Amino acid sequence: MRALHIITGLGVGGAEQQLRLMLRHLPVECDVVTLTNPGPVAAGLRADGVRVTDLAMSGNRDLAALPRLARLIRRGHYDLVHTHLYRACLYGRLAARLAGVRAVVATEHSLGDSQMEGRPLNSGVRTLYLAGERLGRSTVAVSPTVAARLTRWGVPEPRIAVVPNGIDLEPFRFDPERRTRVRAQLGIPEDAFVIGGIGRLAPGKRFDILIEALAQLPPDCRLLLVGGGAEENALRRTATGAGVAGRVLFTGEVPGLPDGSAGLDLPALTSAMDVLAAPSPEEAFGLAVVEALAAGLPVRYASCPAVEDLPPGAAPDAVRVRGGADAYAAALADVRAAGPGPRAVPEAARHYCITRSAARLMDVYAAALTPALPSPRHPHGGSPS
Repeated sequence: MRALHIITGLGVGGAEQQLRLMLRHLPVECDVVTLTNPGPVAAGLRADGVRVTDLAMSGNRDLAALPRLARLIRRGHYDLVHTHLYRACLYGRLAARLAGVRAVVATEHSLGDSQMEGRPLNSGVRTLYLAGERLGRSTVAVSPTVAARLTRWGVPEPRIAVVPNGIDLEPFRFDPERRTRVRAQLGIPEDAFVIGGIGRLAPGKRFDILIEALAQLPPDCRLLLVGGGAEENALRRTATGAGVAGRVLFTGEVPGLPDGSAGLDLPALTSAMDVLAAPSPEEAFGLAVVEALAAGLPVRYASCPAVEDLPPGAAPDAVRVRGGADAYAAALADVRAAGPGPRAVPEAARHYCITRSAARLMDVYAAALTPALPSPRHPHGGSPS
């Protein structure tokens, strides 16, 4: 089987890094097209041996990209096209149909109740989304919560398949030597209490709440923000205004997995943390939370379908926090007072092993490649009465 994955961009983000990890585990020959922004994840994919093509779209309404994409699909003789993120789903589904590919799958990574990919939802977005969705065979939801949102939007249930995001457990396993090394590299005292925040530096992630909470915590507490984004300067101003600029560290974008480069990666940084705080009020899955659980970290979160969709007890030290900076300050102070735990990996993290997710996705592919049954016909060629 030959499959083409089409994604809006390949900067460092959850969907982008999930694509790279999934391709490492799919028993399928895969190529990737990015509509724009061939960022660090594109380099990582190429290092993995995946062919990546940049379509170089100039904007959302660059309609000239559509025939270029259709020609690329046709030349590649792909059996299946798999699209990721809103713009790629719109252009990719239509281009696949133009190229004669009927086995089209899309993954919905980021649908919230009020936003998608950090942008507010409105009736126009929904109408366009549903029109494009009908061009595919199946829409993959990364959690049962997202599947329910798709159903409420009007996507028929038989067209929805749940394939959770997955993680590679081993790289995240806690390593005390790595913890010491990373803290020294970042200039963090060995006895400091380190609060981690992981994700795009965007308003919807509410990392400003963690900065304001930090101001209420003792001087030995540090905030380690892992990720890049347009909100970084605003967050730095918030830290300065709160008097904690010297206690907030920004790492910028880092690889989601070790890639052989000299810089830090996400698993190494989780070893340096004492707790993960995830104040985003609306998530489709909550990948950062699951990665932190794989590192044995306690987690305090506002929204995480990955945890909430599992039975109680699957992640005993993942606790929901309702409220703003005061609530987070109190919750984090309690974790600090409890002292370090055993860094054990809970069942929730093991549940989301990438090999299990890859096997589920292969089932979706098999169904998409099965020809649709024709409508029942009268023996003489007419429709049944």
